Amino acid sequence: MVRYDYDLITLGAGSGGVRASRLAGRYGAKVAVIESSRVGGTCVMRGCVPKKLLVYGAHFAAHFEDAVGFGWTVDGARHDWGKMIAAKNKELDRLEGAYNRMLRDANVNVVAGRGVIADPHTVEVDGRPMTAEKLLVSVGGWPVIPDFPGREHVITSNEALDLPERPRRIVIVGGGYIAVEFAGIFAALGSEVTLVIRAGQILRGFDEDVRATLSAELEKQGIRIHRDCLIRSVEKTASGYSVYYDQGEEMVVDCVMFATGRAPNTSRIGLAEVGVKLNDKGAVAVDEWNRSSVDNIFAVGDVTDRVNLTPVAINEGRVFAETFFNKNPMTLDYRNIASAVFSQPPVAVVGLTEAQARIGRQVRVFISRFRPMKHTLSGRQESTMMKLIVDKATDRVLGCHMVGDDAAEIIQGLAVALTCGATKAQFDATVGIHPTAAEEFVTMRDPVPDKEPAAADM
Repeated sequence: MVRYDYDLITLGAGSGGVRASRLAGRYGAKVAVIESSRVGGTCVMRGCVPKKLLVYGAHFAAHFEDAVGFGWTVDGARHDWGKMIAAKNKELDRLEGAYNRMLRDANVNVVAGRGVIADPHTVEVDGRPMTAEKLLVSVGGWPVIPDFPGREHVITSNEALDLPERPRRIVIVGGGYIAVEFAGIFAALGSEVTLVIRAGQILRGFDEDVRATLSAELEKQGIRIHRDCLIRSVEKTASGYSVYYDQGEEMVVDCVMFATGRAPNTSRIGLAEVGVKLNDKGAVAVDEWNRSSVDNIFAVGDVTDRVNLTPVAINEGRVFAETFFNKNPMTLDYRNIASAVFSQPPVAVVGLTEAQARIGRQVRVFISRFRPMKHTLSGRQESTMMKLIVDKATDRVLGCHMVGDDAAEIIQGLAVALTCGATKAQFDATVGIHPTAAEEFVTMRDPVPDKEPAAADM
């Protein structure tokens, strides 16, 4: 009988790998997790958590301004970037300790070092072999910086979270959620922010009304958006960094950040060498059971490039452990997964965009735009947009979209409704909570005139 050192070896102690390993350990498996950086992975150490903490910090700028309209006098408010970063780092240290403790409590062995797969059952950590019946790859993704003159002068979201001081002028390249989130953080704290996007609009893949609404709100805040534009080169100068655009413009700034995408972190860890099939983006190709082309090697999370969200990775880790270590086979339903962009104002969505919904069906579209009640006194010129997309034939709600305060908190509840197959009639029969923004989702009665979606939404 073949004996291995472990029942499961997990490469990567991020959200998906930790959840799978903890559950497998609790179900009696002998488990090791290999991590070359910090336990907690991208979300906890370099993504969702520290970024959201900075978003919270940035929100106070608007809160102080808005307070004046409600009779408050706010004198002498100022922000200390270094103090915020230190507080953020203290919280990350606490979280890493909590993750390590949870793994220890589940009898999971955490191994520090870089793991390389030597054969389908062997992982070498800094040259030391370890064997397991099953291997789970959960190494996540990493920011990508394209090749161009001066790329050595730019930073990514990883470094943006640890800048020693806030840049007075910053160029952020990219129009995705990471780019617009950091644009909001820096702008709220007083930086001059320029977004450079190669497309005509931000947030590719989101509903067109969401994209248009958010871009208008960002520009109201003074964030400049250079559309249909590429960075040609970056040079270090005595006064900062000189950025050259393909449109012939030059700009001198204190910092250049690239948020142009992330790639699966699969290079140089032995996957292809042992026969694991990777797709054209370098992601591990897996089936509905998270199994790769090698029978005993599995993968979850961003390394598979399916739905790159932390809760998805966590749930993929859960169903993997249930299936293979608890005799409870299950797969994950990827429909109606809600997501949020913690821009300022925030965006949240669940279900189909209007363009997606129109493929093969007729739809009714309901849109509400309004100035939030809070801003009738604050004086802030910020709008909220809410949108429902409904199947004409079945009355089923196919998509809910929102730009505005508390969008993520509101859409999370609506995700439950969509998962249950709620109809527009059921939305209409629901009594709203007044006065709230959320009640708009159950009081929209008149669809907008029928139209074909804009090409940018496709």
